[in-house]
Amino acid sequence: RGSLTSPLPLTGFVVGHAGLYQALAMFAVAYFIIGMTVLSVCAIATNGALDAGGAYYMISRALGPEFGGSIGIMFFLANVCGSALYVLGLVEAVVDSFGILPGKYPFTGVHVLPQSYWYELLYGTVLLALCLLVCLVGASIYAKATFLIFLIVAGVLGTVLVSFFATRPIRVPIRLPHLNGSEVENGSFTGFSLDTLQKNLGGEYAVDYTTGQKMSFSSVFAVMFNGCTGIMAGSNMSGDLKRPSYSIPRGTISAVLFTYLVYNLLAFLMCATCNRVLLQKDYGFLHDISIFPPLVTVGIYAATLSAAMSNLIGASRILYALARDDLFGRALAPAKKTSASGNPVMAVILSWMVVQLVLFSGKLNTIAGVVTTFFLLVYATVNLACLALEWASAPNFRPTFRYFTWHTCLLGIAGCCIMMFLISPVSASVSLGFLLLLLLALHYLSPSSTWGYISQALIFHQVRKYLLMLDVRKDHVKFWRPQMLLMVQNPRGSARLIDFVNDLKKSGLYILGHVELQDLDMLPSDPLQSQQDSWLSLVDKLNVKAFVSLTLAPSVRHGVRQLLFTSGLGGMRPNTLVLGFYDDEAPQDGLARHPAFTSAREEVPLGFPPLRAPTTPKMLSAREYVGIVADALKMLRNVLLARQLESLDKAWELRRAASPPPTIHVWPVNLLRPDSARYADTCSLFLLQMACVLNMARAWRRARLRLFLCVEAGTMPHAQEEKLRQLLKDLRIQAQIQLVPWDAITHLHWQTCRGPPGGPAEEEEEEGVVNFPTNTTQVSDEYVCAANKLVLEQSPAPAVRFLYLPRPPADTSLYPLYLHQLELLTRGLGPTVLVHGVSAVTSTQL
Repeated sequence: RGSLTSPLPLTGFVVGHAGLYQALAMFAVAYFIIGMTVLSVCAIATNGALDAGGAYYMISRALGPEFGGSIGIMFFLANVCGSALYVLGLVEAVVDSFGILPGKYPFTGVHVLPQSYWYELLYGTVLLALCLLVCLVGASIYAKATFLIFLIVAGVLGTVLVSFFATRPIRVPIRLPHLNGSEVENGSFTGFSLDTLQKNLGGEYAVDYTTGQKMSFSSVFAVMFNGCTGIMAGSNMSGDLKRPSYSIPRGTISAVLFTYLVYNLLAFLMCATCNRVLLQKDYGFLHDISIFPPLVTVGIYAATLSAAMSNLIGASRILYALARDDLFGRALAPAKKTSASGNPVMAVILSWMVVQLVLFSGKLNTIAGVVTTFFLLVYATVNLACLALEWASAPNFRPTFRYFTWHTCLLGIAGCCIMMFLISPVSASVSLGFLLLLLLALHYLSPSSTWGYISQALIFHQVRKYLLMLDVRKDHVKFWRPQMLLMVQNPRGSARLIDFVNDLKKSGLYILGHVELQDLDMLPSDPLQSQQDSWLSLVDKLNVKAFVSLTLAPSVRHGVRQLLFTSGLGGMRPNTLVLGFYDDEAPQDGLARHPAFTSAREEVPLGFPPLRAPTTPKMLSAREYVGIVADALKMLRNVLLARQLESLDKAWELRRAASPPPTIHVWPVNLLRPDSARYADTCSLFLLQMACVLNMARAWRRARLRLFLCVEAGTMPHAQEEKLRQLLKDLRIQAQIQLVPWDAITHLHWQTCRGPPGGPAEEEEEEGVVNFPTNTTQVSDEYVCAANKLVLEQSPAPAVRFLYLPRPPADTSLYPLYLHQLELLTRGLGPTVLVHGVSAVTSTQL
């Protein structure tokens, strides 16, 4: 099998077992895979400056450090094993020619080399040392050596082609080694014969005399494919080429076409001139039929030695590129050292040491399977890189080599994967598992790179396509979901609110909005650009699925309007505005206490200014705050006002194992409108929906909904309860209903009310009316405090309360009174969310 590492004997091995038809099919499949990969290599190589590392450099810069680093390691191992494979093959070829034959006296004729495991390891070490010396000198001497070897192999090939025509028919004695001696069998070189050709057309898989194993299509293809893996030799030297984008396409395509023609020509000539016995039982028969036999031997040795050197220097360049990119930290740091001429000598030495370790195995078959699988996996990834670049449709992907499409990339990937599992399912599965482990390790351990991530380009391409398909005209209430815009002045005081709204979004859009009060005309540049990274890092640290939208405006109200008008894209726009509550409480630094910053507190929080001191005036007036709520409702956005959410310790509330599960209290009645306590208007249903959405979040599933039904004497409370229970059943909301008598509360209202029940206030409770009810001024502070006490007395204390938020008054002079009543209503209630909905969000249909 040792001689099979050279192309000339390899062809005889393939046609001897597979026959001409299957051999041509094997060559076609192998070169189809190689051809598709070469097209991808040429496309990537001509799309910019190419540095050292070859395929690793292409893949890492296209697919990112995770794919690049993992494939780089596998490509390094493939080249290392390939170098060991060729060295062992050369050793076996030398031993076959010069080894002491069994049963013969030592030092008989040319058979002077002892044969044993340790002697063959010694020969391999010497040959590998010769490769090491050439590679240490540098790429220039390697290029000269390979050019000399090319001339020798070309001369041998010419001699062999002439020999098929010049040599007369002869019988070739074949010595078959066995355990107890040797047996001689005769093969025939018949010259050109139609009968010989017909007998060699079909396959006839037999036992390989070098290994004793029965051959099959997959095993023969695995051996044959090893002779075709040199297509990456040029790209591996990309850092040593003067013009890699020019040399790699021309050199690689020329080599592929030339070797494919040579393999097919040799296959036809051998099938037409050599019988099956000669092809199957003597892989070195070309030596016997050549017009100059020593030249064939020299050519085989030279070609195999060249392949070993090519793989060794390729492995060193890949290792050097991996070390220089610092993907594996200090583990590969020594490989960065180079000589004065720029030759990575330490990478060469380390690669040589690994090849030397592989030589100890001494098992060609095992190494051949690993090499083939690894190379196929690398080729598949090169095609994947080109496919990703093509599909991403980035304007900067403009290769000068245009003879490829995404179809060729896809065909190359499919061909590699199919042949990988056809050759060895076990090796393919193990290789993919190893690749996955490397991917995960690099994903979590490697530092971020500045190369650009193709995944981002692909995501952008797909998201744009699907956003265009997201038609707002096809929206239906059945598929409604909350899309939140949370306004944040300073994240230091809003960490728990940000986390709470993340639970409320129910897989919908979530945007963190911030208004910076500055005038761009008075600034040299946009100040928001420098803040963007801090906000994005905050999102990462808090582990919330949110976008960030920052804006400059002369006032907070104008900024919120801008964000409501412009945030989102296409069918993904905020439909709900969330604000913190406007009160006089001093803000607390929630980031300092947040678990996400207990270990790395110095990184993100310092990117935000300190919190406002209690004595410092606010950036927002009460009138402007209520105006923001009114603006949102005019723009048909739902509004949530969150009070004391920073006091909500969600982890503690939801992990109380010994106590009853936490509760969510829901008050779907307008407590500031006791004369119209309805439960089935749009706002009440929206409030129910938001409480249900919170309960559906994974962290809140243990919580229980409690719905409070305010009833008065003489109004048939049980009928109201049954009606509400049926509504909850229709809406598929599981909640406990609790009746709350509030006659004493309403009595306070009617005592101070100027008009009788059911006056103009009833008429103004129409859907879509923006004006605040006229009885706002008629609700006394005493009544509001009594309503607050009623809510507060319901025990046990909930984790969070949802209350009905009335509309702001149409008269802007009443804004301060409106806000004062909201403050009285929610005072001391703990975490509370005031909700006002303007759109239908519940459905009882399928």
